Amino acid sequence: MKSLIKMTGLLLLLVASCKTSLYNTPKTRAVSTKKLIPPEGMVYIPSGTFLYKMLNDDKSEQRRVSVSAFFIDKTEVNNKQYQAFVNWVADSVAITDYLHDDSFYLPATGATVGADNKEIRLIDWSKVNKISPLWKKAPQDIKEKLAPMMTMVNGARVPNPALLVYRFYYVRMDGIKNSEYVADSVGIYPHESVWSADFPNAQMTVMDANYFTNKIYEYNPVVGVTWKQARAYADWRGTQLMLMIKNNPNLKNFKLSFSLPTEAQWQYAAEAKLNPEDSVSRTVLTTIDKATGKEQLSINYKQGEGMYSSDGSTFTLPVTSYTPNAFGIYNMAGNVSEWTLDAFSPSASELVNDLNPALLYDATDKDAPLMRRKVVRGGSWKDNGDMLNTDTRSFEDQDAAHSYIGFRCVMAAFELTGEQVKTRKYIAKK
Repeated sequence: MKSLIKMTGLLLLLVASCKTSLYNTPKTRAVSTKKLIPPEGMVYIPSGTFLYKMLNDDKSEQRRVSVSAFFIDKTEVNNKQYQAFVNWVADSVAITDYLHDDSFYLPATGATVGADNKEIRLIDWSKVNKISPLWKKAPQDIKEKLAPMMTMVNGARVPNPALLVYRFYYVRMDGIKNSEYVADSVGIYPHESVWSADFPNAQMTVMDANYFTNKIYEYNPVVGVTWKQARAYADWRGTQLMLMIKNNPNLKNFKLSFSLPTEAQWQYAAEAKLNPEDSVSRTVLTTIDKATGKEQLSINYKQGEGMYSSDGSTFTLPVTSYTPNAFGIYNMAGNVSEWTLDAFSPSASELVNDLNPALLYDATDKDAPLMRRKVVRGGSWKDNGDMLNTDTRSFEDQDAAHSYIGFRCVMAAFELTGEQVKTRKYIAKK
């Protein structure tokens, strides 16, 4: 009987301790860190509110909307970063379709997919990365096997762009189901001839031939990329996420993914204002030259008819040129305009929620051109000053590519609690 009483007491003690740990008021917040370590190349944007223009051509009527915290790239995606994506896809095609070499795969798991029970083979990237890109750095015997996938582009021997297709899955938003997982295959090589296409009767062939592949431009923003290609890059970047955050104590246990910024996220990050009523510009438009004391432009755009070079460059500039805004983000105005995630509608702000607003529609190739429009934000190197306003909206077809449109990525973040929610003692007013 005594042993039974002791055992019962022990069980009661265990239950009591469980209740204490599960149900007692915590002494610390769920997120106790005071500062988040962002993924490499990104900055943390705290949650906030800004003024959203109601109609595309309305300069007066606005509404307040709020966005939750997120990370955003400090810079536009540059040629070097996008080239890494191209090389990854090229290596994948080389291994799966041309080499047929088991040494480039991880050990078989026995898993199958599809009606024909085709075995799933995973590439061992730890081996591939040592000699990536295979078509360029691998031993001669491998290069010989890859000869059939090579072609000539702008006088250089490169993997055939038609073979560089990235396949990924996403939740299709069509205004009806909004929960259907679909697969998409996107050719990811940028359209290098956009310079000549955008500027007929102009000498642009040197830009067509060199801009994406020459090291001189490797830190300039990638252009000639469609909305669908930009979205494919964001998805691929998510596959590399574990390598980016493996030593990040704040993020390594969270389920995260990359995306294009929504229109609201882009505008909030561009304005860099926590208070929507703050009329002070927090984007640096000009700087003072220390040597001469003269004011200089800090934005890459067209200052007047034919005046492309007054800001220091005729075309694009490296993505860290000039001065970042108050959030630490470069070139949210000028350099290149940027794709956002949203579908375009002149009255979008009247249709969306006032919390994390987004107008999403995944158009198919069969949809009318009106349904295929995606929002483009920020003026570019070839635009005049009117396009530099943070609330100026434009659009392009999701399959269009231009020499003046690039992109950057965002990733969701959990919020750092502010002083408003700090625990305080209540003191009655006298």
